[in-house]
This record gives sequence, structure tokens and C-alpha cells, in this order.
Amino acid sequence: MDLDAFTWLLTDQGQRLLTRASELEDLEPLQAQTVLRREWEPAHVAAALTQVELRRRGAAKFDDLAARMYFTPDGLEQATRLAVAEHRAARLAAFRAASLIDLGCGIGGDLLAAARVGLVAAGVDLDPVRVAVARANLAALELGGAVEVADATSVDHSPFDVAFADPARRGARGRVFDVDGWTPPWSFVESLLRRDACVKVAPGIPHDLVPEGVEAEWVSDRGEVKEAALWSGRLATVRRRATVIAAKGLATLTDEDLPDGGAPVRPVGEFLYEPDGAVIRAGLVAAVAAGVGGGLVDEHIAYVTSDESFRTPFARGYRVLEELPHRERALRAALRERGVGRLTIKKRGVSVVPEQLRRSLALAGPNEATIVLTRVAGEGACFLVQPF
Repeated sequence: MDLDAFTWLLTDQGQRLLTRASELEDLEPLQAQTVLRREWEPAHVAAALTQVELRRRGAAKFDDLAARMYFTPDGLEQATRLAVAEHRAARLAAFRAASLIDLGCGIGGDLLAAARVGLVAAGVDLDPVRVAVARANLAALELGGAVEVADATSVDHSPFDVAFADPARRGARGRVFDVDGWTPPWSFVESLLRRDACVKVAPGIPHDLVPEGVEAEWVSDRGEVKEAALWSGRLATVRRRATVIAAKGLATLTDEDLPDGGAPVRPVGEFLYEPDGAVIRAGLVAAVAAGVGGGLVDEHIAYVTSDESFRTPFARGYRVLEELPHRERALRAALRERGVGRLTIKKRGVSVVPEQLRRSLALAGPNEATIVLTRVAGEGACFLVQPF
């Protein structure tokens, strides 16, 4: 995005263009361009239409706030979901932090959340466009805060209660999996974690990479694992945590909830539980098993079974109706016998591609069903289940 065009968009004329572009959102892009270019310059029209489209996409992350915010394409992609950022800000508020510096603030998603709970918030970023966008977002939401162009690795963050960083994990060739290829690199992250800090990292971060004394928290939002965060200093309260955010609130599970001796492996009972992805990433499946009075179907598989029915925010529950053959030909016959046409396939620990299997089964009956393909005691198994 061009900095001059974005800066112009914040003027009175630019805001009038942005409003008009929003009114034409339902038109095809070329039609909208044709209408708007009758009055405004092409570069300004392109900037406005880009913001309209990014605001539409941004609603998935920022809900109603997106309609007042500004974005860049890559900034929106990297930005934290509002619900997750609000959870993190709430943790900081509970810690009684008064100030936060966001080292690499991007478009300001986490900065906004911190400011909204009353923290004095400051951010830095190397990209002048992102800095301009973050400033505009603070102003649009009528929040205090300061954002400057600066190298996060050279900023003195000691005056702030908490330092926050969200290293960029994408390069010119796509996602960067090597932590030393992050911007800033892992060496900077390690140095930051020697103080009261929080660093957003990829959910796939290996447990053995987390420094001693640092809490790793995996967060899922509406059933999707979105990120992990490393909490250090006085902010670290446990070793591992899984936080599950849902429409009605959130719940959290930690390594302190793990049963002594782990969870037993036992035969499949009347109920099967599929732990949330954040629970699995955090290595807390045994805590779910203990919570439902059950055990694991296999020591290497993240399915829990129990003879009792429980409602838990940490797992999806299924009633086991019967065991079916797991081989494709026999499974097809069993499902056709039951008149199944619409099939949901859950799988874990088996080399099955659900879409391919569904096509191969070629079912056409009037009934709907859910099956679970997994391993039990090291052997393939299939269960007909009913979600509850």
C-alpha cells in the first residue's frame, strides 16, 4: 500500500471517498472504479477500494470494529484475532500492568486491545505504512497510544511494565518455520523473555524450545487453534496452558490439572471425546481424560473415552453407537446397510484423507452419520458416533 495514498485517505476528502466506496461495495470492482474515478484520482480510488475489501475481510478477526479500522493485506493476515488479543490484554490487566510496549506492532491489533483495557500503550514497527495504519486505528477507536517507526531490536523497553512482540513469520517465499528466520529472530525473543514479557509464536512451536521458567499458552478461538504465546517473568504462572475461547466465554487448563501418573489406556466406552486442538498442542489430553473420568483409546492417540457423559469446553463429545469395520469395502457395505448418504468423517492416527474416502464410499442413502476412524491399542478401528 502506498503511504501517500493512505495518508490522503485520512483527510476529509479521503474520508468522503472511503464512505462512497463503502456504499458501492456490492458492485463489481471494475464498476466501482469507473464510478469513483469520475471524481477522484485512480491511486486514491485504489486505496479506498482496498480498504473497503480489507474491512470486509477484517470482520472475521475484528468483528464490528473492522468497519472503523484500517488494514494492509499482510498486516491483516498477521494480526491477532480480537477475542485472542482481548484475552491477552485481560491477563495483563489482571497482572496490574500499567504500560506495554509492542515491539513490531504491525497494524496495531494487540496495541488496541491493551489500550482498551487501560494500559498506556506504545508501539514500534520498521514499516512506515504499518505505523501510519496503527496510528489511524488508535485514532479511529478513540484510544490513547503512540506509534513510531523504529527497529524493535534497538528500542529501550525497560521503562515499560511489559514488553510484547509478535515476530514476523513470513518472508518473500512464504511462511518461515525456522525460528532464526523470524523478524526479529529467536535470539531477540530469548533475550526479551528474561523480563516480564509476552511473545506471540506459531502454535507448532516445539515444547523443548520454550525456555525454562517461561509459560507456553496455546489458544483456540471457536474451535481453531490460532496461536501460542510465551509468558515470562512474573507473568508466567504455570509451564503449559491451553485456553479455549468460545462465544459464551473462555476456559483454561494447565499442567497443574494433569493426573499423577498420566491417563490410563482403556477399552472404548459409551462415550468418546475429541480434545480441542489447543489442549492437544499443550500436551494436556490426560487432563481432559481425568476430567471426564476416563482414559485414552491408545497411548499415542488424542482421543479420550469414558463411560460417563460430560459437557466440557475442552473437548467435543460423542456417544458411541456401535463399532463398524474399518476396511473400506466392509465399511461401505455397513454404511449402505444403514442407509447413510451424508457422512462426517473424523480421524486421528490413521492415514486417511476424509474427502477421498467419502468419494470412494459413494454413499447415496437418506440418512446422515458421523464416524470416527482411529487406532485402539495399536489397531485400526471405526466407530459410528452421535455428537452431543
